Amino acid sequence: MTKKNLLTTVCLAASLLLHASAALAAIRLSDPIPVGPQVKVGKLPNGLTYYIQKNGKPEKKLELRLVIKAGSVLEDDDQQGLAHFLEHMAFNGSTNFKKHELISYLQSIGVKFGADLNAYTSFDETVYILPIPTDSSENVRKGFLVLQDWAQGMTLNPDDIDKERGIVLEEARLGKGADDRMSKVLLPKFFNGSRYAQRLPIGQEAVLKNFKHDAVRRFYRDWYRPNLMAVVVVGDIEPAAAEKLVKAHFSGLKNPPRPRARQPVRIPTLSNTEAVVVTDKEASGNTVTIRYPVQEARDRDTFADYREKLIQSLFASMMSQRLQEMAQQAEPPFMAASSSLSRITPRYEAYELNAALGKGGAAPAIDALVQENQRARQFGFSAQELERVKKNLMRTMERAHSERDKTNSRVYAAEYIRNFLQQESIAGIENEYRYVQELVPGISVDEVNRFARKTIPVDTSMLVAYSGSDKAETPAPTGPQLLAWTGAAARVKVAAREEKPVADSLMAKLPTAGSIVGEVEDKALGLTTLTLSNGVKVILKPTDFNNDQVILSADRFGGQTLFAEADILNARYASAVVTTMGLADMSLQEMRKVLAGKAASVSVGLGQYADNILASSGTADVETMLQMLYLKFTTVRRDEDLYKSFLGKQVESARNVMAQPEAVFQDTLISTLYNNNPWIARPPRPDDFSKLSLDRSIAIFKERFSSAKGMTFIVVGSFDKARIRPLIATYLASLPTTDLPIGYKDVGVRPVTGVVKKEVYAGSEAKSHVSLTFHGDAVYSREEALRLRVLMDVMNIRITDILREKLTLIYGGGMGGTVSKIPYGSYSIGVSLPTGPANVDKVIAATFAEIAQMKEQGPAAADLDKVKQNLLQTHRRSIRENGYWLSYLKLTALQDYEPDSILTYEQRLAAVSANDLKEAARRYFDLNNYVQLVLYPEKK
Repeated sequence: MTKKNLLTTVCLAASLLLHASAALAAIRLSDPIPVGPQVKVGKLPNGLTYYIQKNGKPEKKLELRLVIKAGSVLEDDDQQGLAHFLEHMAFNGSTNFKKHELISYLQSIGVKFGADLNAYTSFDETVYILPIPTDSSENVRKGFLVLQDWAQGMTLNPDDIDKERGIVLEEARLGKGADDRMSKVLLPKFFNGSRYAQRLPIGQEAVLKNFKHDAVRRFYRDWYRPNLMAVVVVGDIEPAAAEKLVKAHFSGLKNPPRPRARQPVRIPTLSNTEAVVVTDKEASGNTVTIRYPVQEARDRDTFADYREKLIQSLFASMMSQRLQEMAQQAEPPFMAASSSLSRITPRYEAYELNAALGKGGAAPAIDALVQENQRARQFGFSAQELERVKKNLMRTMERAHSERDKTNSRVYAAEYIRNFLQQESIAGIENEYRYVQELVPGISVDEVNRFARKTIPVDTSMLVAYSGSDKAETPAPTGPQLLAWTGAAARVKVAAREEKPVADSLMAKLPTAGSIVGEVEDKALGLTTLTLSNGVKVILKPTDFNNDQVILSADRFGGQTLFAEADILNARYASAVVTTMGLADMSLQEMRKVLAGKAASVSVGLGQYADNILASSGTADVETMLQMLYLKFTTVRRDEDLYKSFLGKQVESARNVMAQPEAVFQDTLISTLYNNNPWIARPPRPDDFSKLSLDRSIAIFKERFSSAKGMTFIVVGSFDKARIRPLIATYLASLPTTDLPIGYKDVGVRPVTGVVKKEVYAGSEAKSHVSLTFHGDAVYSREEALRLRVLMDVMNIRITDILREKLTLIYGGGMGGTVSKIPYGSYSIGVSLPTGPANVDKVIAATFAEIAQMKEQGPAAADLDKVKQNLLQTHRRSIRENGYWLSYLKLTALQDYEPDSILTYEQRLAAVSANDLKEAARRYFDLNNYVQLVLYPEKK
């Protein structure tokens, strides 16, 4: 090296060091975190806060939110459930939209009730969700008008209030069951007797049935006021125009002359160690929770707070990885577990340990949770553990930064809601990425270990809670037993954890590359089809829909039905068993360590009639994804301990499934519809897993996935064709393509014929469920599938209008249908309508009346237009999504459709006529061929 070059190098290094120091100095830990430039935050003179961000994903769409810092915790005794009830009333008439006009108008511009238009009520807030297409300025203006009416323009008509009672009571009925019954015992303990335990958002049934109209109006007057409100505007709109609309529509809102104080609800500190045990015969699983005393959550508004939040995130990730590793033991202490400091209300947080229990019950889970936390507290984490989670955090932030202009507006809207309710910082991903780059490398293992010592409680009061089935194989513990086990676990002397060495990479040696021998371009669709030297085909679809997403699929006909009936269970679980073993010579946990800082995954599945592969990665990690895929084809790991762990978890998961009335109902539906055909999967039973064989499952997997013959690989996303070609040659063209059977086998799975009616009696709550399944032969075509889709959506509008809004017989439900060509031409329509036992006959009669009307008269023109508009909007958004293209190309490759039919969707949709739907209804609603199943409560 010459002196001149040496001097240049030294100067460059010094310059870089100075720039790095300057960058680090740019963050002073005592400084407040600024609001990012991506969002305009303002406050009107009346106290209403607003957030505005221009965002182009998806195009021509605006996400509007009205957020009220008022939820069920503010209800008076005569208002229990009315915060949520009021949310319902927002859709029942207002100053500018009469009853039913609002939903009808929004449907007419492509906004779907439930899927798009929605709202929710929690303890501390109520949030209204309104997406609006921006292709018309009038639509946008009306969207703001809707929010204005929700804020202070609901009519709350007495007749409408009384009618809505039935719908809300049906919603309350839906929530009843084992979880609801157990939570009513547990929540008063978890919230330590505070008001939160007495104010579940769904409320009290007696109040909902009998409240006076003024009670809901009083809640509206008291709490729907601008100084407790925020309006969030994110989407395809100019910020200045949005701000003008906010001021025009919300400046006139008034606060009450004597406003009620919005006092935060206090949760008392747990002063004594307690235990609670609650069991239920319908519980689906057994859990244990150890909650330590709540503490007030600090506002995190400085860079020092942000840095501590990063430390907390790293700590939580390392604890999670340790617990995941324990769950992979041959005799795991639990099926799954978590340990973290979590926000439980806007004001409070608590350190909490949770475990889903295995066959050993609560004792081994408590031992493992308490001792692993004590180990982390006493000995901390290793530098290697910290480095891995740092890599993962940095990669996550890198991807978020890459996707900042391709992130859905819903994500940003949710962030601003959290800022308003919980004061979460909104520096913006541009800034946050820089903060993480500067702060994370400087976080030392000693700092994280100090955080662990400070955070993990010791010698303090706690609540130990057990919930589960009273039919569990391991009997439920008593409260004294829970306390004794927890105390004993805390007294055990723990040893430091040993860090085992891991491989540096997935593959020590790369495969010998094949080659690309053929290439065909489809410029209209932006596709390139490659033929590889081993005969495999690859379809490439590079897109700009995302900046850091690549997704891949590969399919061919085959699947479970190629095997003998005696192999049904081994075939069904083969891919799950092999996945549990890990990859190559690595267990799952070892593989996750090797993949630290990478964004890549591959899943392989044996479907009923096809062999399937689905994979994804970031743009920088495509090679890692392809390496994983190559190893899936060329290696299978065998691990007796992991297999034993897998079996144990499956048995425990299945043990209490049939205690749930919904599972009994679903199981009866499947067995009735398909006459107990063994090829149709039903809810698993514990003894199913005694029939599995590790060797046979591996053999079946190898039979289908040791060769790539007949597979078409499809790659969609943000990749460069020139860069991915050599990777395809290395990892896909080198795949083995030995001979194997290709094609599905029709094993004769057919629904029963004729009209079959059956009643099922299960569950202790007064809940019923009506299920109707219409089925028969059909000739598949894309046009026919689209006609059935439109018919289902029109019928769902009618079900909502009549069964919910007019008759108040249901809260939710509806129908869906498919036309298939595999394994034979057929159709199936499923109708699902939860209701009360007393309403079953009315629900059935009303449903068949709507079917008859559709057959006789066809759809109303307005309903057909609403459905078409929604499907059109959905298609135009979806065609800018990688997943939509992948699904479409999979179907065309597997079933030999014309790929360019995606370009004619809008014409095919426009061609669907009212007469088409009338004829489709006559074809598919065959009153001589359906199954009717009704769930009733168990007989006493």
